[in-house]
Amino acid sequence: MSDVLPDESRIAAEIERLKAEFTKTRELYREVCALLFFRFGITPTANRLYQLVKRGSMSTPTQVLGEFWTELREKSRVRIDHPDLPADLQAAAGELVATLWTRSTASAQAALDALRTETEGEKVAARDAVASLRAELGRTETALEQRTSALLAAQVRIRDLEQAQAAGEATRQALETEITRQQDEIGARDRALVQARGDFSDELEKLRGATELTEERLRATEKLTLLEIDRERTSSARIQQELEAATRRVEQGEIRHRQEIQALQAQLGDARHHAGVVEGNLEALRSSNVIYATELDALKLQLANTAASQSAAQKRSRHSVETRKRGRVTPKVPVQKRWA
Repeated sequence: MSDVLPDESRIAAEIERLKAEFTKTRELYREVCALLFFRFGITPTANRLYQLVKRGSMSTPTQVLGEFWTELREKSRVRIDHPDLPADLQAAAGELVATLWTRSTASAQAALDALRTETEGEKVAARDAVASLRAELGRTETALEQRTSALLAAQVRIRDLEQAQAAGEATRQALETEITRQQDEIGARDRALVQARGDFSDELEKLRGATELTEERLRATEKLTLLEIDRERTSSARIQQELEAATRRVEQGEIRHRQEIQALQAQLGDARHHAGVVEGNLEALRSSNVIYATELDALKLQLANTAASQSAAQKRSRHSVETRKRGRVTPKVPVQKRWA
C-alpha cells in the first residue's frame, strides 16, 4: 500500500458514488472499508468510517469493520493454506495477518472509545447550548413583546397627539378668523363712531352759528327798537298819533321778534334734542365698544390657553412636529383704542 494520503476530494467523490449505488447502510460501510483499504491504502477505522458516511449509529461502522476484518482474515487464511506456498511463508503470512488484525481491532476500539467520549461531550455541549438558546429565545420573545406593546402604545399616543394637534390647529384658525372678523367689525364701528362724531361736530357748529346769528339779529333788533322808542319819546310831544302808531309798530315788532325768538328757541331745543340723541347713540357705541373689547380680551385669553395646550402637546410629540410648531408665531391682535 502507498504511504501517500489520497486526495480527500477523490475519497468524497467515490463515497458519494457508493451512496448512490448502495442504499443499505451496512453494505455502504462494507464498500467504504474495501475502498479505503484496497484502493487508497488506508486502514479503515470506525471513527473514520462514520465521519465519511454519516449514517446509522456508531455501532454500525464498528460491526461492519469487524466483519470486514473477519472476512479479510478468512480469505487470507485460504490463501495461506494454499498447498503451493512453502511452510515458512504460510507461517509468516499467518503471523502478519494476525498482527494486522490485532492492531486494526485495537485501533478501531480506541477510535470508537474516543468517538464515544467526543460524542458524549458534544451531546452535553449541544444540550447546554440548546437550553441557553431557549432561555435567550424566551428573553428575546419577552423583550420583543414588551417593545411591541411599547411601540403600539407610542403609536396610539402619537395618533392622539396628532388628533389633538389637528383639533388645536382648527380651533386656532377658527379663533384667528373670529378675531379678524371682530377686528373688522370694531374698525367699522370705530369709523362709524368717528363719522358720527364728525357729523355731530358739524351739526353742532351749524347750530352754534345759527344761534349766534339769531342772537345778533335779536340784539340788533332790540337796539333798533330802543332807538325807535327814544325817537318816539322825543317826538311824543309833537305828534301823539305818531306815538301811538309807533307804539303799535313797536308792539307788533316785539310780537314778531318774540315769535322769531320762540321759533329760534324751538329750533335750538330741537337742535339740543338732536344733540342728545346723538350723544345717546355715541354712548351706546361706547358701551358696544367696551363689550367688544371685553369679548376681544376673552378671545385673546382663549387663544393663549389654546396655544399653551398645543405647545405642551408638541413637546411630547415627534421632533419634526415640534420643530415645525416652534417656527410658527401666534399673531398679536392689536387692541383698538376706544374713543372716550
